[in-house]
Amino acid sequence: MPSDRLRWRDVRATTPFRLTLLLGSVFLVALWATLATSYVFTAHELLARSDQILLMRANALLASPPAALPDRLRAEIANTTPGLSYFALLGRDGEQVVGNVDLPAPPRIGTPYAVPAAPGVHGPLRVLAVRTTAGETILLARDILPIQDLRIRLLQILLVSGLAGTALVVTAAMLLSIGPLRRVRDLERASRIIAAGGLGHRMPIAGRRDELDQFAATVNLMLDEVAHVVAQVKSATDAIAHDLRTPLTRVRATLHRMHQETPLPEAARSVTERAIEDLDAVVDRFAALLRIAELEASGRRAGMVSVDLQMLLGELAELYAPLAEERGVALTIDLRGARRVTADPELLFEAVGNVLDNAIKFTRSRVTLRLRERADVPVIEVIDDGPGIPVDEREAVLRRFHRASGAAGVEGTGLGLAVVSAILHLHGFTLAFGDAAPGLIASIELRASQR
Repeated sequence: MPSDRLRWRDVRATTPFRLTLLLGSVFLVALWATLATSYVFTAHELLARSDQILLMRANALLASPPAALPDRLRAEIANTTPGLSYFALLGRDGEQVVGNVDLPAPPRIGTPYAVPAAPGVHGPLRVLAVRTTAGETILLARDILPIQDLRIRLLQILLVSGLAGTALVVTAAMLLSIGPLRRVRDLERASRIIAAGGLGHRMPIAGRRDELDQFAATVNLMLDEVAHVVAQVKSATDAIAHDLRTPLTRVRATLHRMHQETPLPEAARSVTERAIEDLDAVVDRFAALLRIAELEASGRRAGMVSVDLQMLLGELAELYAPLAEERGVALTIDLRGARRVTADPELLFEAVGNVLDNAIKFTRSRVTLRLRERADVPVIEVIDDGPGIPVDEREAVLRRFHRASGAAGVEGTGLGLAVVSAILHLHGFTLAFGDAAPGLIASIELRASQR
């Protein structure tokens, strides 16, 4: 059985996770777009306001008489907030007449532009240079470090908000997926029980009336109908087998007594013998049908114990050795290890015995009963050198009454492998067929199936 622990690959494959992630991604894109737009427009507006202040002050200074400009600039420098605004007056030769800022390069006239921090200046500057009517240059600058800091803060808010939103969306997707995933696990567990033959089991309903509850209710309704039909079919089949077996046995006994006690012509005696053989075959079929019905109905899981495979297969080989010798078949065993498995020893003995009996019937010269390990799981193999089973018939031979195309002329009811299948299904074991080139390999893997 797979672990009930929820794993990341299971969570991320759920529809709620994917839908939440999709909607969350749309939300995050909208969030990032809003923050990015706010960032761009805020930064642009702050620079535009700084440029507007510079232009207003430049126009006010240009309105002053040229002779009064030096004194006007000194007054502006004295009255301005330290470290925020800067002023300078450059003569026609480019030498500074008055001012509190000195740019490393000649200024660009007419348009505000940014320059790195000048010597003695706190931060990067936004600079505007204008010409006076006397040919002098008025230089105005504002410290834009606060604007730059604000832009950085906005960018940090954008990144943190994006990462936090992403983490929130993923967390919400996981939380919203865990509940449905657990319910799907419950449905899956119930489906395994039903698939194993528990038609009386039903899908759990949480009472939320969501799509999972609707699905479970629909499946339960279907199971009710299937269980009813199967019960009717089984009841009819079992009743027919049970009711007919007794009168047929009586007819067989009457024929046998007549054959033994009554003098009969040779032709009548031959017909009687053939009739007895046919009745034996029919009774055997009914017995096998009732045996399958018994296995499917009772379960017999109370008889599960730890079984020594080496001992069980050894006893089985000893039992079938006379039959193999009678048919001229070499029966060999190859048992490695003393593996144990939890099973009903009588049923497992019967299942492997049926497979071994089939191999002895169809083989040409030899049969091998072998115990192996495959991926640390014990596997019982019965190998023969007979005609084998065609690949397209290997599933069909497990059904009732189906006989392989190469079984013509070989005695049998077509129910032996059906009994084997019922026994192995009860244990959760599996039966598979492979090519022995020539012949057939029947492998019984003794690993409990996931229920």
